[in-house]
Amino acid sequence: MERRRLGRTGIEVPAWCLGTMTFGRQTPEADAHRQIERALDHGIDFVDTAEMYPVNPPRAETVGDTESIIGNWLRRTGRRDEVTIATKCLGPSSLARDGAPITAGTVIEALDGSLARLGTDRVDLYQLHWPNRGSYHFRQIWSYDPSGQSTAAAVENIAEVTGALAEAQAAGKIRAFGLSNDTAWGIMKWIEAAGAAGADALRVATIQNEYSLLCRYWDADLAETCHHEAVTLLAYSPLACGLLTGKYRDGIPEGSRRSINPDLNGRVSERLWPAIDAYLGIARRHGIDPVHMALAWVAQRPVPAIPIVGATTEAQLAHALEGADTVLDGAVLEEIDKTHRAHGMPF
Repeated sequence: MERRRLGRTGIEVPAWCLGTMTFGRQTPEADAHRQIERALDHGIDFVDTAEMYPVNPPRAETVGDTESIIGNWLRRTGRRDEVTIATKCLGPSSLARDGAPITAGTVIEALDGSLARLGTDRVDLYQLHWPNRGSYHFRQIWSYDPSGQSTAAAVENIAEVTGALAEAQAAGKIRAFGLSNDTAWGIMKWIEAAGAAGADALRVATIQNEYSLLCRYWDADLAETCHHEAVTLLAYSPLACGLLTGKYRDGIPEGSRRSINPDLNGRVSERLWPAIDAYLGIARRHGIDPVHMALAWVAQRPVPAIPIVGATTEAQLAHALEGADTVLDGAVLEEIDKTHRAHGMPF
């Protein structure tokens, strides 16, 4: 599989990343371990997790379980040096640390917890799951209002956390730094903070935001920022929680994410189904599996984007991997552009 560099770091990863948020909830540990090994067999040695995982739904009592499952695989196989591991520090949430925000103290507490669960001395990419100041992601775009944010407080906090992470990086605990569910302004302020601290190695390398045929907030200011600042997008939910597979058009399969979370965290709306049908129609007309089309589209974006491919079962992952070499031609991309114009924000 094609290799790509994370930002301006020397870390090279495959064009796809293995997602793990179901590990320990919908995906039992044995199946999770098989998924890691199947991904490795296909050249996908980049694994993304988070202290919050598993989700659907996230629970305080299961925080860290996914990292522990990955750690168990690493301890059992001894293959730590064969994988690039990304994890995330939970933002302000009742799930951990009594809802405390990300600070110099809490970020190191979270990092040390992740290292212990993963059973490793380093995280290759350490990300902040969402910013203290809030986010327009998770379907919050409709009422998003940043006017209540304090610029001074945000900048001061970013500088403080940058200092703590720079020390962690100097100690070998993290190799690179990334954001998640953040904005163009957020990227720039974290880059400025790293420069001011003389910590160029801590410069933002990646941003992990939702991105798919159905969710394209990244395409404008964020894409421009990522291009000029060499920040790689790690695209989560590239199949829109399974909606782009077409599996929900004739009902809700037992054991699927929607059987547990009927509105898929606000993604299901009246505008959704015509958009789904339009994208499925493109795949059908061109003889492409809709899963392969959706993932290939993300991987082919002009500004570098890496789809995070997660699966409940090993069989689902195997199906996705069958399309790892799919390349969309100009005719398909043109139809996708027209469909996006007609169905711009379905959720």
